[in-house]
Amino acid sequence: MKDYSSMLPEEIWKLIRSGEIDYQTSGMCAGYAQANLVILPKRYADDFKEFARKNPKPCPILEIVEGTPDIHAMGEGASIVTDLPRYYVYRNGVRTEELTDVSSYWKEDSVAFLIGCSFSFEEALMSAGIEVRHIAMGRNVPMYKTNIACEEAGVFRGPMVVSMRPMTPEDAQRAKEITERYPNVHGGPVQIGDPEAIGIRDIDRPDYGESVEIREGEIPVFWACGVTPQAAIENAKLPLVITHAPGHMFITNVKNTELNDYLEARKQNSL
Repeated sequence: MKDYSSMLPEEIWKLIRSGEIDYQTSGMCAGYAQANLVILPKRYADDFKEFARKNPKPCPILEIVEGTPDIHAMGEGASIVTDLPRYYVYRNGVRTEELTDVSSYWKEDSVAFLIGCSFSFEEALMSAGIEVRHIAMGRNVPMYKTNIACEEAGVFRGPMVVSMRPMTPEDAQRAKEITERYPNVHGGPVQIGDPEAIGIRDIDRPDYGESVEIREGEIPVFWACGVTPQAAIENAKLPLVITHAPGHMFITNVKNTELNDYLEARKQNSL
């Protein structure tokens, strides 16, 4: 796969629209935050917003898009329906399609949620000398459904989904300290080691993404994941919902180093 790490988000959006990029985005546009996606009818938007409020670790909302599919705060000039590499379409809780353009599905009453992504803290881990295995292997991050139940809201309920990165116990502790500084993109780990303690029976068979090598002396480290809404969507069985395909994110034009302060300031302004 070509190295897109030095490209700007605006350049990547164009390549996605043209069809040159239709694969996972981990490692692209180094320094810029990435986001998960949920698009649903307006009548379910309040329930989903409440679900996210009750479950801020897996579902930190970065921006809500409605009226038109144009993105503003997280990427002026981008479109929510064309500028992610791949989308999933769910009908009655069942994934029925995987598309690279969902323009035809956007309706006047559509509401989109951009949700914080753990890809945003990976840059900080690598800057600290901690290898991020799925990037090193050129794979999508492994993600798992857990036995950790999310707080219910309206029609939405389900298990927390986590992403996993293997590392030494020493690096795991450093990663915990680093990622706790990013509360708006999942924060610190929800579990270090012992996958069975959170209901994961086979670490080599993720529910989403791809498996990665866990070397001798390493332990798995798990973070809350923005794919969690997809598990809730499967349970809610709504007539139509669109999400990103796991690992195929929207690349924002907000720097990782600025994202947390930006979101905290926005929270204060909304009080």
